[in-house]
Amino acid sequence: MIKLIDNPVYLVNGSELCETPAEVTAKTGSCPSADEAAKGTIAYGILSAHNKSSNMRQLKLRFDSLTSHDITYVGVIQTARASGLTEFPVPYVLTNCHNSLCAVGGTINEDDHKFALSAAHRFGGIYVPANMANIHSYNREAMAGCGKMILGSDSHTRYGALGCMAVGEGGGELAKQLLMRTYDFDYPKTVAIYLTGSPKPGVGPHDVALSIIGAVYKNSFVKNRIMEFVGPGIESLPIEYRNAIDVMTTETTCWSSIWKTDDETKHYFELHCRPEDYKKLEPASVAYYDGCIYVDLSTVECTIALPMHPSNTFSIRELLENPADILHEAEVSMNSQVKGASFDLMSKLRNGSIYVEQGEIAGCAGGTFDGILAAADILRGKNCGNGAFTLSIYPGSMPAYAELVRNGAVTDLISAGAIMRECFCGPCFGAGDCPANGEFSIRHTTRNFPNREGSKPGEGQLSAVALMDSRSIAATAANGGRLTAATDLDVEYTTPDYHYEAAIYEKRVYNGWGRPEKDYPLTFGPNIKDWPEMPQLTDDLLVKICSYITDPVTTTDELIPSGETSSYRSNPERLSDFALSKRDPEYASRSKAVRQFERDRTASGKVSGEPAEIYAALKENGIACRPDNTDIGSAIFAMMPGDGSAREQAASCQRVLGGSANFAKQYATKRYRSNCINWGMIPFLIEDPELLQLGDYVFVPGIRQAIAENSDSIRGYVVRRSEVGSDSFSVTEISLSTGSLTPDERQIITDGCLINYYKEH
Repeated sequence: MIKLIDNPVYLVNGSELCETPAEVTAKTGSCPSADEAAKGTIAYGILSAHNKSSNMRQLKLRFDSLTSHDITYVGVIQTARASGLTEFPVPYVLTNCHNSLCAVGGTINEDDHKFALSAAHRFGGIYVPANMANIHSYNREAMAGCGKMILGSDSHTRYGALGCMAVGEGGGELAKQLLMRTYDFDYPKTVAIYLTGSPKPGVGPHDVALSIIGAVYKNSFVKNRIMEFVGPGIESLPIEYRNAIDVMTTETTCWSSIWKTDDETKHYFELHCRPEDYKKLEPASVAYYDGCIYVDLSTVECTIALPMHPSNTFSIRELLENPADILHEAEVSMNSQVKGASFDLMSKLRNGSIYVEQGEIAGCAGGTFDGILAAADILRGKNCGNGAFTLSIYPGSMPAYAELVRNGAVTDLISAGAIMRECFCGPCFGAGDCPANGEFSIRHTTRNFPNREGSKPGEGQLSAVALMDSRSIAATAANGGRLTAATDLDVEYTTPDYHYEAAIYEKRVYNGWGRPEKDYPLTFGPNIKDWPEMPQLTDDLLVKICSYITDPVTTTDELIPSGETSSYRSNPERLSDFALSKRDPEYASRSKAVRQFERDRTASGKVSGEPAEIYAALKENGIACRPDNTDIGSAIFAMMPGDGSAREQAASCQRVLGGSANFAKQYATKRYRSNCINWGMIPFLIEDPELLQLGDYVFVPGIRQAIAENSDSIRGYVVRRSEVGSDSFSVTEISLSTGSLTPDERQIITDGCLINYYKEH
């Protein structure tokens, strides 16, 4: 049972929930005010310790360490270098777990790895070589600590189960930390995740996480909030089980997470040779929360998230009881999300059973020691078969892999027909084990967004991904690909001791923290390019809507596809060609045409082409405009853009193409909105989407002043051609807003981007 309590609650003595002050008084004799009791949360204590302002309502946070992987670290370091970076002021971990495969016919990815190693020498960083560990496994094992805060340029930066509050953000926020600036954020609401009971044998952490996601994603119950895990049920969960639940909290759209700690947490740090990083964290005797998710772990069933989102959840029992209707609904939804798709999901239903062609257990969520060990217990003595079904397993780190070899789990898996792979995040984002056209893959990974499995629907190639726990994936493998819940099998699960071998990292990881070599030369490959210059915001602004998206949510994967496109992540111009390529293939060419109008204007001082017609229409309607001091840019409209990845390229690619603004009903995540701001794009909000259409121009006079003053309402004018080929235009006044902007955010936008901001200030 998962119950949402959408009103404030009090937690008394860490175990009892009360919904009114009177209940608290009855149990304790008195009740503190809500403001005082809110200070009793674990989150408050950690945030107050890291806040550099005197105002807890407006946080200015400094993090204990930073982390990036090889899709994001080049952009972060290049941004910081352009802004005056001389050395890393805090430990900065650079992992190589996303693009650890070299490009066929070239060395684009490995060039970036060499750049990162040279940057670790020069600036004093920590470099984790390719195939040693995925980003989050390494940070759990070597960096997380109770009461600490870690900022990462990967959305699944979550170490809350280890008492460490971690946040996934765009690269611009990491660049700020590298330049000794703060992470500015209004104090978030905190929701209690109250766990009780214990899971049934065969029910894994992904089942728990997916069940929570299914209950809260669509109603935004924890959006931009902190999830604080409390309650007696935590004691029944091994630490890796907690870690695997915690890392999936990103998919709820929460801001961060934190768990109470106990002897299980303490043992983890002792095991990893860092006993000093443990301390007991728990709520005060009375703690106030802004809401609660009540989870009875004993009622959680083996769960599946059907294509194409982690919130599209069903119990496997429920799915197998009514497979035709549920698969049909998923098929219709899937084909509506992908332009031109005609995926036949119903063909996977045969004689009342559902068959899949691929299983993947991988990454920060699935590649844990406990998760792989459970799969080995299920597959010991079994046979995956020699049919279409394949099973691949990617351990999270080499220390975990070594222990799985020592205790025989790897032998059990290989003997059953599984393939052991390297420490690689590829199956999570579409760069590893891509299924054949028309295949159905089940994965213990973090996401099943469109194209996350590596397909190319624009070229007629499409496959489907559902998310499941490693236990049910192994159960399915034991049945040759017939979808099976782990609870349907009689399995004796083992719990061998884990022995961590620290020397595995000591021998290969370069740790230069605190020892920068300032004369060490950076190693640049031919695909590593500097950021192009970005213009400052002009007094007025003219933008053309170059993409208009009415989907309920637009993911960052749609804004800039993952997978093979990430090979060009260090080359801003080349990567920008892929912007919206899977969702709106004409977007890049439309934006480039507008960008050329602006380049012509700045080169000649004159406006020509379509913008000249727009200005004429504005003047005819009595609207004053100064083309000589008005930037011409592109923009997109989307209902709710930015769900998913923290990759700043979702925003920077728009900016490189000449983007000046976005229009939205709301922004899916804080991190995407922050990415837009850090790249100098105005995050406009508009109440009525029908006021805009594809191809419209929006003229916003006095925009620089409005941003500087943080105006609540901003006047704009929509200029629309009456009909195709017509010389006449309609002009309609509209009201826009940006939401609250901090003083630094206002300055970044007016300066044109974060790099300009640091150059100017």
